[in-house]
Amino acid sequence: MKASLRDKLDAATRRLEEIDALLGAEGTDAQRLRELGSERAELAPVVQLYAELQQAEGSREQARELLGDAEMRDLAEEELAAATRRIDELEQQLQRALLPRDPDDRKAAFVEVRAGTGGEESALFAAELLRMYARYAERRGWRAEVLSASESELGGVKEAVLRVEGDGVYGRLKFESGGHRVQRVPATESQGRIHTSAATVAVMPEADAQAAVAINPSELRIDTFRSSGAGGQHINKTDSAVRITHLPTGLVVECQDDRSQHRNKARAMEVLAARLEQRRREQAQQREAAQRKSLVGSGDRSDRIRTYNVPQGRVTDHRINLTLYKIDSILGGDLDELLDALHAEHQAEQLAALG
Repeated sequence: MKASLRDKLDAATRRLEEIDALLGAEGTDAQRLRELGSERAELAPVVQLYAELQQAEGSREQARELLGDAEMRDLAEEELAAATRRIDELEQQLQRALLPRDPDDRKAAFVEVRAGTGGEESALFAAELLRMYARYAERRGWRAEVLSASESELGGVKEAVLRVEGDGVYGRLKFESGGHRVQRVPATESQGRIHTSAATVAVMPEADAQAAVAINPSELRIDTFRSSGAGGQHINKTDSAVRITHLPTGLVVECQDDRSQHRNKARAMEVLAARLEQRRREQAQQREAAQRKSLVGSGDRSDRIRTYNVPQGRVTDHRINLTLYKIDSILGGDLDELLDALHAEHQAEQLAALG
């Protein structure tokens, strides 16, 4: 292992000891405790791996010392080989654990789903994607709520915003951004022909209240209207839904899931802040000529990151050339195999970039 990597691990071990001491000290305010707890949650697995590495290195040295004993040589060679394999595994795990992290990975996220090419069939597909993410959130023990949804005539969604809250939500879902397409025979197709429809997904981290972009109230147009969704008699008889238009950029956000106009306005402002922050980041990346693709595609059939082929029961992620024959399970919220593969590829690219 490189000396620089070992220095980082020694520093992480010392920092964890400092955090444990601070967590046990009296008079630490709640906000500071949350910050320390979050930092500890990131450091503890790394320090644990380092401790296992040191133990494996100790076992290797003991095995080497026994090689000179003729009676113990065979056993020592076996232990030496096992310890060496274990050390190699732990060093690889530690390299991945110490890769630079996106500070937004632990945040809640907004998942926007929009129907693209394909008319009503696209809206039905967008609704399925929305349910897929909601069910995945349920599997992970996260909290998900639909902030707004514009429904189509046959029960699909033209566009919808899902807020997902939990530990590491954005980091887990961020690679879902892009164009998704479905290939299947629509229920309205009398000839039995397969159609291709598209929808786009955008995953954005929730902006920090302290670090959120400044929004000038004079640049906003705020409209209220009656909710068109389910929610009982009260929600449909009052102007509780809120639509906010950011005049300089033309961005429009809506929230209608709550009976309270005040809470709907607060939620809509959170979504607007996240969109503006994402817009700022994308502009900065363009100025720096970053090689990363933009967050969302055009919604065209040819612009896609993943294809869901219903007749063949397969889902293909085109970024990593991974095909899984479990479309029902995936649309039911079983996304871990796909997301694990995407994160593994991302880590491999990071390691390659670091040489």
